[in-house]
Amino acid sequence: MSTYIPIDSASSPLGQGASKTAAVGPSLAFDDQRHLTAHRWLVEETYILDRQDYDAWLDTLAEDIHYFMPIRVTTALGTGYDTAKDMAHFDEDKYSLSRRVARFDTGHAWAEDPPSRLRHHLSNVRTFATENENELVVESAVLLFRSRGDVLEPSLLSIGRVDLLRLEDGVWRLARRHIAADESVLRMQNLAVFL
Repeated sequence: MSTYIPIDSASSPLGQGASKTAAVGPSLAFDDQRHLTAHRWLVEETYILDRQDYDAWLDTLAEDIHYFMPIRVTTALGTGYDTAKDMAHFDEDKYSLSRRVARFDTGHAWAEDPPSRLRHHLSNVRTFATENENELVVESAVLLFRSRGDVLEPSLLSIGRVDLLRLEDGVWRLARRHIAADESVLRMQNLAVFL
């Protein structure tokens, strides 16, 4: 299986307790009900993120979520890695994500006051079965368009994601998200948004 992100949570202190569930076999057919369920889940999440309803987004996360975006580095061919060891843009669990969301209501989240206008363009969704019938590994690509105020140029961020969706009490939840930016130097002013 080829993935966008050749990393795992083990390289992160907060990721030590994260699920180690891996994909099994080739990607599911596009008309497979599991793929359709995962794809719809991602589309609904995208709309939640676009309207910046972060409290609703927190409700879609599993308690043991690991949200991880290591820093990409440029290395020579054959080096065997393309992320910086022990460095990440995001290395979050449910508690730290909830604190980031709560900060938006403090009046001190200046990076998002006024709030950005966001559009997450979701594509290239592939779903993989796992050994656990209640978990799916889902790869996707996202192009984030972000504009703020009336003066600054809008910015774009292209990323690949590998997610773990888990069925808990009849509800699918995000249990792991690994994010890889498609550039090593981000041109966005800050990352005060969720990917």
